[in-house]
Amino acid sequence: MSSIQEIKSRPIYTYLTVLTFAQAAAFLGWNALYTNFAVEVAGLNGQQNGIVQSIREVPGLLSIGVIALLLFMRETTLTSWAIMVCGLGVISTGWFPTFEGQIVWTLILSFGFHYFEATNQSLTLQYFNTHEAPLVISRLRSMTAAGSFLMGLLILALAGRADYRILFAIAGSMAVIASIWSFFNRPPSTGLPPQKRGMVLNGRYWLFYVLTMLSGARRQIFNVFAIFLLVERFHFTLGEMSLLLLLNNLINWLLNPYIGLAINAVGERKLLTIKYIVVVAVCLAYVFCDYAWLAAMLYVVDQLLFCFTVSIRTYFQKIADSCDIAPSMAMGVTVNHIAAVAVPFVGGLMWMVDYRIPFIMGACFASASLLMTSFIKIKRPGDEAAPGR
Repeated sequence: MSSIQEIKSRPIYTYLTVLTFAQAAAFLGWNALYTNFAVEVAGLNGQQNGIVQSIREVPGLLSIGVIALLLFMRETTLTSWAIMVCGLGVISTGWFPTFEGQIVWTLILSFGFHYFEATNQSLTLQYFNTHEAPLVISRLRSMTAAGSFLMGLLILALAGRADYRILFAIAGSMAVIASIWSFFNRPPSTGLPPQKRGMVLNGRYWLFYVLTMLSGARRQIFNVFAIFLLVERFHFTLGEMSLLLLLNNLINWLLNPYIGLAINAVGERKLLTIKYIVVVAVCLAYVFCDYAWLAAMLYVVDQLLFCFTVSIRTYFQKIADSCDIAPSMAMGVTVNHIAAVAVPFVGGLMWMVDYRIPFIMGACFASASLLMTSFIKIKRPGDEAAPGR
């Protein structure tokens, strides 16, 4: 059984850690700035915001394109280019304060973000075995929180002092610099199981697909409407949003490494069951929330609950054939966005009727996920040695 220090010594761990940190910093910068930028500068309303956010999820739906690109380049090469595209998209966002401009650059940065998500997940599950993967994934999520925390701290320090264009440029440059570094620091690929070329849609993985799709739908309620609730209904400023994101990511930075230990200790089914019970309660609390402090607290709890989502990936690793990992992770991101593309658009329309409706939708998605979690059954074969060390 590998120690965490031995795992950290591998080139792939350093590679994934650097890119994960940079991508998180760039995307947090966009995420922290976008809503205030959209409302204050671009003048978007709730429906337009929903449209932009729906379009942001289209590249996720098209993540199956990763499978085609892997026919022509190594997975690490695609990962590096994805980070580059994401960074350039974030940099450009601040220069186009119109509804149309936000659509174009959000689409571009989203392609980079989602393609990185697919290859990042795939590389992690290929290079680390079923005992190591939960530890690595949870530590990478901790690094995501660290990148987000430090970028949030920087935005907080510069809020009101720097133009939005400068703030977007600082955030995006993190990803661009990391991308350049990664082209010269690729990990060795020897010893990895060969991956199937082409699309994999296996009926044996049906529960993984369903849980992934429901997770994508529910996450949009948080990403789009929980944040919009804070800005539009409770009038959170850019500085206040940055403070909230700062607190949120500090908590995630500190607690995420323990998620992997929890997965190995009690298993995916128990953790996901607890998660979805609490998620239902949080979504219903949003419906009846009339206080800014309570909405902020719910936002932090809501984000923390997503740490447990890694259990869906580790569950898949334990039931999947090793040759299916790369195409299945691309398929997983695509499946995740089948509902995610429609939810922001439909939710935006429902918001115009009553802002509570999207959160009721979120409670329904969480309830369905709770039901599906009861079908998780994992046969625990002997742990295999990690390849590519």
